[in-house]
Amino acid sequence: MKAFVTGGAGFIGSTLVDRLLARGDEVVAYDNLSTGRREFLRDAAANPRFALIEGDVLDGAAMTAAMRGADLVCHLAANADVRFGTDHPDRDLQQNTVATFRVLEAMRENNVKRIVFSSTGSIYGEATVFPTPEDAPFPVQTSLYGASKLSCEGMISAYCEGFGFSAWIFRFVSILGERYTHGHVFDFYKRLRDDPRTLQVLGNGKQRKSYLYVQDCIDAIFTAIERSPGKPSILNLGTDEYCTVDNSIGWITGALGVAPQITYTGGERGWIGDSPFIFLDCARMRGLGWAPKLTIEQGILRTLGYLRDNPWVLEARS
Repeated sequence: MKAFVTGGAGFIGSTLVDRLLARGDEVVAYDNLSTGRREFLRDAAANPRFALIEGDVLDGAAMTAAMRGADLVCHLAANADVRFGTDHPDRDLQQNTVATFRVLEAMRENNVKRIVFSSTGSIYGEATVFPTPEDAPFPVQTSLYGASKLSCEGMISAYCEGFGFSAWIFRFVSILGERYTHGHVFDFYKRLRDDPRTLQVLGNGKQRKSYLYVQDCIDAIFTAIERSPGKPSILNLGTDEYCTVDNSIGWITGALGVAPQITYTGGERGWIGDSPFIFLDCARMRGLGWAPKLTIEQGILRTLGYLRDNPWVLEARS
């Protein structure tokens, strides 16, 4: 199989690239390297079945040419800067919704019929049912990021109906693990490395969140492709647990051996559109025979260990 991975130099994308190559597949990573890192593809670059093409998903002509011969598209490229969505509303529209349309049109031009798409649990807004199933009452959107991803889901579903595509749409919780370059573990560790005496937290620390280790995420993707028909398949992806922000702080500070004075910015939300409780019902994915191997605490500590062992990741982001 030949796989075409948008965002292939990113955190999840590069991990997927390595796993596809390990299976014996041929892989093209397509990335503009705005946030992706060539360093994440160092091992892949030594493989004759791999190619990196530097390009933008908004450049439909370039992407159409790069996609030729692909059997499967894994569309992971996106603007994931959820917190600052209201500072630049056009970014989510362009880099998520319009970009996904460009991907779908490149697929149609190349007669590629299968797509894996990274959606988000944020599409549920502030859910009223917990754990939240895929068929929850249609949610009111609370973030531009979530709204843009829901628009992508709608287009992909319509292409399945209109052009005979198969799609696996994954509504992720936050993903953790090696090559992690943004999110709360990154932010907390960076701040504590700079000043272990204090830590400022967005929100009140009581926000309840769910997280998933990146290798468990990739396992789920492969399981779904093999066992679900994709017409389309919409699947929540997370663990059967959640933690508070304060829980995570305790694990991180304990591992670092520091006891900072913690200050909170107030309120139950860290930023506009931040849902104070995210907990997904993953029974549909579990029914395919998949289960995560790591707990949230184990995923957070493994992520922290990676950042400690690879300080260049923090410096590159700065």
